Amino acid sequence: MELHDVWFVLIAVLWTGYFFLEGFDFGIGVLTKLLARNRKERRVLINTIGPVWDGNEVWLLSAGGATFAAFPDWYATLFSGFYLPLLLILVCLIVRGVAFEYRAKRPEENWQRNWENAIFWTSLIPAVLWGVAFGNIVRGVKIDAQKEYVGTFGDLLNPYAILGGLVTLALFTFHGTVFAALKTVGDIRVRARKLALGLGAVTAVLALGFLIWTQADNGDGKSLVALIVAVAALVAAIGAIAAGREGWSFALSGVTIVAAVAMLFLTLFPNVMPSSLNEAWNLTVTNASSTPYTLKIMTWCAGIATPVVLLYQGWTYWVFRKRIGTQHIAE
Repeated sequence: MELHDVWFVLIAVLWTGYFFLEGFDFGIGVLTKLLARNRKERRVLINTIGPVWDGNEVWLLSAGGATFAAFPDWYATLFSGFYLPLLLILVCLIVRGVAFEYRAKRPEENWQRNWENAIFWTSLIPAVLWGVAFGNIVRGVKIDAQKEYVGTFGDLLNPYAILGGLVTLALFTFHGTVFAALKTVGDIRVRARKLALGLGAVTAVLALGFLIWTQADNGDGKSLVALIVAVAALVAAIGAIAAGREGWSFALSGVTIVAAVAMLFLTLFPNVMPSSLNEAWNLTVTNASSTPYTLKIMTWCAGIATPVVLLYQGWTYWVFRKRIGTQHIAE
């Protein structure tokens, strides 16, 4: 396996980790409107991710930085062609971070309500846009012979990509609902279980349609295996939450995300960004990659730094592993 193939796999792993971790982050943000009945319950939900949300976003920075260094042509075409949606995602992530920190700085009801509204919208919008973005990457966009995107913003809003956005929104919200059931006690935990059942059914329908469409267009035997794993894990996650096994359900919903993202990257390889105008203009792991020397240096750096980051983040989750409820929230 060549180093550019290795880095394609590593970037896929980074995006998978980001969607697994940030997925329930976004889900919790959406649940501040869907599940919480009052400000105290919203505080409970926000506190479940309070110690970890910023660490989860490190995976996005790592995925973006790795793409820039390992596949500069992919990075340039992606960020120029998808400029508006990616800028909107960036703005949402900035406002979301500020909202988490500033929400409790003042006691006025309007102040806190406005920041809580910001948390909801800046969780929902990126959850949709990431699905739209990856749907377009897999489907292919208008790239010319100079490796430049020549389409419009409207071209990105095609039925396949929009379905992908609905899938990520539903899947992340289901993932977050299971996480809420796992991390809370009392009435909010019971309601999270019930909500997860309904969300799981909707997610299963949307995800099955999207993954079958993907398989029909670009799939092979490996992607079919990933599709089966994703669907089976999602069904099992719904069954586990129905049985009150939140830990198993959360793990299985995570497997669903991992398998679904793996399927997208399997259908993409060896391309990194297909051209819908001419297959000869596809960006591939070969023609979009950095020099072998650059990839070699990156491999050494990643091999040293990655275990440290994983250990630290794992330790953070272990420290803040206990459940919380409204009784733990001060008046």
